[in-house]
Amino acid sequence: MKINYNDLIPNNVGLSDDRRLLRALERWQPAYLNWWNELGPIDTETFQVYLRTAISVESNGWANYGHVHMPDYRWGIFLSPPEPNRKIGFGYHKGEEAWSEVPGEYRTELRRLIVTQGDTEPASVEQQRHLGKTCPSLYDLRNLFQVNVEEGRHLWAMVYLLHAHFGRDGREEADEMLDRHAGDPDKPRILEAFNETTDDWLSFFMFTYFQDRDGKFQLAALSESGFDPLSRTCRFMLTEEAHHMFVGETGIMRIIQRTCELMQKHDSDDVRPFGGIDLLTIQKWINFHYSICLDLFGSEKSTNAANYYSMGLKGRYQEAKINDDHILTNSQTLVPKVEDNKISTEESALLTAINYKLREDYAKDSQRGISRFNKIIRNYAINTELKLPDAAFNRNIGVFKDINCSPDGTILSQSEWQEHRHEWLPSEDDYAFVRSLMVPVIEPGKMASWIAPPKRGIHGLDIDYEYVMFH
Repeated sequence: MKINYNDLIPNNVGLSDDRRLLRALERWQPAYLNWWNELGPIDTETFQVYLRTAISVESNGWANYGHVHMPDYRWGIFLSPPEPNRKIGFGYHKGEEAWSEVPGEYRTELRRLIVTQGDTEPASVEQQRHLGKTCPSLYDLRNLFQVNVEEGRHLWAMVYLLHAHFGRDGREEADEMLDRHAGDPDKPRILEAFNETTDDWLSFFMFTYFQDRDGKFQLAALSESGFDPLSRTCRFMLTEEAHHMFVGETGIMRIIQRTCELMQKHDSDDVRPFGGIDLLTIQKWINFHYSICLDLFGSEKSTNAANYYSMGLKGRYQEAKINDDHILTNSQTLVPKVEDNKISTEESALLTAINYKLREDYAKDSQRGISRFNKIIRNYAINTELKLPDAAFNRNIGVFKDINCSPDGTILSQSEWQEHRHEWLPSEDDYAFVRSLMVPVIEPGKMASWIAPPKRGIHGLDIDYEYVMFH
């Protein structure tokens, strides 16, 4: 399924055969470009960036690499190839033919899912718009822009579904996604984690490790949807999301490597005087980003999540690999509860615990990277271990929202929390220190003092390749 870049809006969905839909999207396109110019990566009008551009949705050779003038990047609408005779895999409609059109009785719920997912995509671009000014290398600057343009394309993916399947309501929702802005006090983004500032590169790498990993699990659950256009859209988005998590994981690994080098060289845990980011600070950033991402999964027990599942709109992670009846009417599981200032568990219907089970899958996946980070530390014979905080730590949604907990899960009084919180979460001084390191390095092959070089370049190129040209 090749993509035609001669079209005003590149696509593989046959837009030229639906003139009404094409005109509607062409009317939305200038507003999108306006948004990108105003709130996308700042001052990039003259940049030429070595970007990956989708030219097909087939697994073999789906992308093209080359320098692209940033204002000329072509965002498009791409769906994975259809599966012949695809059946709905879960819920009331298990075994029925997947829907090519929106079921009227589920219209509101399906639109809400698409809008919530779509709203995160431009939010991350807005959160990261100033980072190019402080890049640690050209390699990293290119990766930032690759993430940004793909998040922009993911917005297009959701906007297409809204325009194509939800009529006037969908068009209005698409417009509103450009009206809300990350951190705007009057019109913030829907999910709180996408209103946080991301103005340093340690935060960017944590964002692409943790927030984009949440994206992976949400997209994977939506890719199971009985609404086939949503399923196919999310399957292709997952192809691009993998790179975003790669950027985050390898970025954190390179920071840890450089920190360990400085610790070994200077025989000290405190590498701040030598231009490094100490492991305690890295742990604080992990604590913050992981905890706010757990909130993205919603409450542990959720009627909405149960309804989405039963309706066949949103499944579980790798639904087909789970060994149960995929209807869950009589299934039970244990979920956490807080009672008398103690954390324990209680039995719950598995249907209402769908959010919790997805969050648990996310936690296991997050831990795999943490284990890789600790392997680097051990290789330097340093007796420190990075950890994910307890699920009860720093929470604003769900059963833990009304208690204060330390990272090891100990319940604290309000005064104890206030006294110790900055031992576990970044303080203003921590942010100020990390920001002080954010000095741009734009000479090909050179790296900032606080990060090690990558093991290899992009698409077989050398690390010192000119990934971004400023003219």
